[in-house]
Amino acid sequence: MSFTVGQTYHGFKLQAAGHVTEINSEAKLFLHEQSGARLLYLGNDDDNKVFSVTFRTPPADSTGVPHIVEHSVLCGSRKFPIKEPFVELVKGSLNTFLNAMTFPDKTMYPVASRNEKDFRNLMDVYLDAVFYPLMLNTPEILMQEGWHYDLPAKEGELTYKGVVYNEMKGVFSSPDAILEHQIYATLFPDTTYGVESGGDPEYIPDLTQEQFANFHKQYYHPANSYIFLYGDLDLDDNLAFINDAYLKDFKAIKVDSAIGLQKPFAETVVKVVDYPVSPQESTTDKTFITLNIAAGKATDPESYLGLMMLEHILLETPAAPLKKALIDAGLGKEVFGSYSKSILQPTMTFGVSGANPGQIDAFRETVASALQKLAKEGLDPKLVESSVNIFEFHLREANYGNRPKGLVYNMKCLDSWLYDQDPLMHLAYEPALDKIKREAKNGYFEQLIKSCLLDNTHQALVALKPNRETGDQKAAELKAKLAEFKAGLSEAALDKIVQQTHSLKARQETADSPEKLELIPLLELKDIDPQAEALVTEEHKEQGVPVLLHPMFTNRIAYVNLYFNTAAIVEDDWPYLFLLADILGKVDTRKHPYTDLAKEINIHTGGFTYDVLAYSENGDDESYSPMFRVKAKALVTKLPEMFGLLGDVTGSSLFSDTNRLKELIRETKAAWDTAVFRRGQQVVASRLLAYVSPVAKFNEAGQLTYYKFVAALEQDLEAKVQEIGKKLSTVAQTVFNRDNLLTGITCDAEDYALIQQGFPVLIEKLGTRKYKPAHFNFKAEARNEALLTSGKVQYVAKGANFRRLGFNYHGSMKVLETILRYDYLWNRIRVQGGAYGAFAQFDRSGNAVFGSYRDPNLAETLTVYAETANYLNAFTAENVSQREMIKYIIGTMSTMDTPLTPQMKGERADAAYIRNISQADLQQERDEILATRQPDIKKLATVVDAIIEANYLCVMGGEQKIKANEELFGELVTVIE
Repeated sequence: MSFTVGQTYHGFKLQAAGHVTEINSEAKLFLHEQSGARLLYLGNDDDNKVFSVTFRTPPADSTGVPHIVEHSVLCGSRKFPIKEPFVELVKGSLNTFLNAMTFPDKTMYPVASRNEKDFRNLMDVYLDAVFYPLMLNTPEILMQEGWHYDLPAKEGELTYKGVVYNEMKGVFSSPDAILEHQIYATLFPDTTYGVESGGDPEYIPDLTQEQFANFHKQYYHPANSYIFLYGDLDLDDNLAFINDAYLKDFKAIKVDSAIGLQKPFAETVVKVVDYPVSPQESTTDKTFITLNIAAGKATDPESYLGLMMLEHILLETPAAPLKKALIDAGLGKEVFGSYSKSILQPTMTFGVSGANPGQIDAFRETVASALQKLAKEGLDPKLVESSVNIFEFHLREANYGNRPKGLVYNMKCLDSWLYDQDPLMHLAYEPALDKIKREAKNGYFEQLIKSCLLDNTHQALVALKPNRETGDQKAAELKAKLAEFKAGLSEAALDKIVQQTHSLKARQETADSPEKLELIPLLELKDIDPQAEALVTEEHKEQGVPVLLHPMFTNRIAYVNLYFNTAAIVEDDWPYLFLLADILGKVDTRKHPYTDLAKEINIHTGGFTYDVLAYSENGDDESYSPMFRVKAKALVTKLPEMFGLLGDVTGSSLFSDTNRLKELIRETKAAWDTAVFRRGQQVVASRLLAYVSPVAKFNEAGQLTYYKFVAALEQDLEAKVQEIGKKLSTVAQTVFNRDNLLTGITCDAEDYALIQQGFPVLIEKLGTRKYKPAHFNFKAEARNEALLTSGKVQYVAKGANFRRLGFNYHGSMKVLETILRYDYLWNRIRVQGGAYGAFAQFDRSGNAVFGSYRDPNLAETLTVYAETANYLNAFTAENVSQREMIKYIIGTMSTMDTPLTPQMKGERADAAYIRNISQADLQQERDEILATRQPDIKKLATVVDAIIEANYLCVMGGEQKIKANEELFGELVTVIE
């Protein structure tokens, strides 16, 4: 059907239309005349369709009301009056993306699916949720998702509980989250960006039901909405549905949601704030120092793109001049930065971690002098060329991993659309890119440094310094505050809180009726393709090296993965593999100094990345292939240069520059100091499985073991740095040998000839000496560690290897993951316990783990795990309908059938080859999932019971909570010292 500008279709007037060449899409911008809703459609041949509705939601305080409303609108609505429509959708949809997200100035509700019927169902549930939520008249929803006073008995201790409350306690356990909040609060004291849209735990309990409901009434109107449609879909039919089912019932109103501009500062504001560390933790080299600048506007497409590139030039490569200046000045251990562009007034941040409070002035002076020198003397032209090239490569590649393209395009549109400007501004990037490329040789970036950074007085210097007393002090103050509040309550008021606590618990424990559950639309099993997607792999040999070719359309980009087997490395040296991955490409090679190497890689390729991982043999965790993986990508016309650079990095890296090694090790340690909190869930799961599994033991050498290893190296760097360099050289020589190499290549079939021409350039630079595999004697050991941090929430893991316990892997275990994650564990740990989330995973290798994250509880969560078998024993035909089982199967298949980019398809095929997983194995797993029925799940109770009874556990969390449960653990380990 054709659409004409100026005409109205189902209440939507077409305001503008045109082709966006950069993303090969037809754009149509509509206004719904009656309701005031805006709608943008990007039409193309992408079958992964995207819908979202976004609202401009500027908060006035840090109670987290936008975030809590985001959670709460998905807790039941007019057409779907059940407690958790979101969860029911996840269980029974073929969605490729389903979430809701709170930003500093907007709240977004996106969904994606490749199935037409499913896409409509998702759209229907989300539109009903945002426009007609039950939260307005159901106080228990705010209590559950936001916060409430928890008092099961009058004589007990009064506490706060709530999902967002605990989520943000977890967020604010990480210093980088505290830092980000303080940066915004300092740069924008008079606008919405100065408060915490996610919620500060200190202020979340100030939110009342009235304020909560009023926020929704104020902002969740179609006149304040931005509706987005993307992909290969029937636009006329979707417009008709949105109008007839929803928008026709609304009349346009004026919604005051405009984002105000912060008045520029006359001079730099300085703010120094404490952040908590544990009482035993050292405070030396733990300060963060940042300079933050409000630079440009999101609605200027040129500065939006140019400042992103400038931040990369200044900080993001080993050749980055501002980074080098800060390192040379001995300021901190890690240099970091960012350009935060998705707010009206984007911010440029330059920072160091691993510093000390006395270095604040020196930091400020170093940044200023370095920028002045660059503006005056000019940037290295080759560095500028390399950064512009890498940005252009990624813009044209449009590879967003697991995220649907439409979702990413939607978010880019909102970076201008939300501020009443052209929504296509940042998608149609060619004019801005062309100008930047043209002017880059004529001082373009130097002028940006001058105008946006040096001559701009809207700056804030924000520092975070560690304080051993802050955490315990705040905890004691909160405890005293609640105790005092409780003491001042009348008997009637106490009775009311107890009654509310029990009423909420009763509501949480009461199942929705089958009649109400059936209101949620559901697909049928026939909507699922019974065939597993084929892994396309052709086996070749080049220069004696096995090559796996995955021929498919890649738009003339070649994705090359080098898998070097590391079996010859002894266990004590495993951490050196992970260190090698962290520093490779950042040290000199025989041909290039590291600064030139970085420029060459960015000029000629789409980048190199390095990691270490072990692939377990199909059905066996004792046999595994430990690999050092080098990932590279480039246009096929640049393959000779790419292979030459890969050969330089792997075959001739030098580890003799002791000063450079010291810089990189300190940087790595400082990065882990903050990352370990964010990785809590990953850290405890890997640590736990390392007790029971050889393959997990190897992979864990890159987690907490690696962090402890790097911390120990840093303690004695001066004395050991030459020894470290020699060890790295030995490890590299052992690993980077052609006899160790398997190569995976994803490209168009006709481009393979170019691979064959370039491949010898790499091979001739690799070693030829053969090494024997090292002996590794694994012994299962229940260390049952408690990992102590200054955080206020826990990550609780329990698991085992079920193959060792006498059980085999079966596809029904994938269905069990869905059931546990979105039913049993969701209800017990998230809804009732207040944790942010929980999960269960069962792998072909036999490794199984139960985990919770941002969890206020510890022993209670272990009890929930222990009672899982009881839940499964009650998983009978009387308690679980056939409809519910179909829902669980469909939800499982949505995770199995996530759309993959060509690069991801190639890597999945590589992994299957290395693990000896055949197409028949994948089909068998799929058949078993589709055939799973209620008795199959009930049968798994014995597996789960054996896993829990094996009693392997690992917890990361707050010191007070852990020490109160000390008897559960074999060892107490301080994470950061």
